[in-house]
Amino acid sequence: MLCSYIVVMGRKDYCIILKESGEKMDLKKTIRNFQESDGFFISFARDLISVATAVLIFSIISYLIFGMWTPMVAVESGSMEPHMNIGDIVFIQNIERTSVITKADAPSDYVSFKDNGDVILYRPYGRADVTPIIHRAMYFVQAGEPMWEGGPLAPHDGYITKGDNEKTNRIYDQQGQISYLTPVKEEWIIGVARYRIPYIGKIRLMLPF
Repeated sequence: MLCSYIVVMGRKDYCIILKESGEKMDLKKTIRNFQESDGFFISFARDLISVATAVLIFSIISYLIFGMWTPMVAVESGSMEPHMNIGDIVFIQNIERTSVITKADAPSDYVSFKDNGDVILYRPYGRADVTPIIHRAMYFVQAGEPMWEGGPLAPHDGYITKGDNEKTNRIYDQQGQISYLTPVKEEWIIGVARYRIPYIGKIRLMLPF
């Protein structure tokens, strides 16, 4: 019988048994030794495996529920106050799993983040190199229709959007620099906001990456 030892911190920590006959190694004993060892590197490896397993389980559950492997975004501005605040973590449901109900079309009892209509996460102008915007879908316009009363005609079908903050976002995104004269196309929408966890994302916003 051959015995291959793994040396941890200057001592022999456990033994993987290899039989000369070519039979399978004693995996049960190896696993038990791995689980029970108090060696630094073995303990560190166990911790990494535990974390990786937890992340994998969370990702699978997130995908099943929201249709996204990483459905969370951190709110970076106060444009949605008081219904979303800087540092809130918001869970997004993939647009392929749902549809957008605008504020104009929402029944009176359909409330999302304390107001009528869905809050959507979208890419301004469809660009992937800029930070996505999380604002409320106010109404839908078709190409050639005025984007608002007395306003210019819409260049294409899309959503008119706006932040809930009445102090900083008094006008539609399409009237300002966020999405100037450009309704949000369906394919630019990442998803619909469903839930939020207050302020927990502040840690994420402090990171430089």
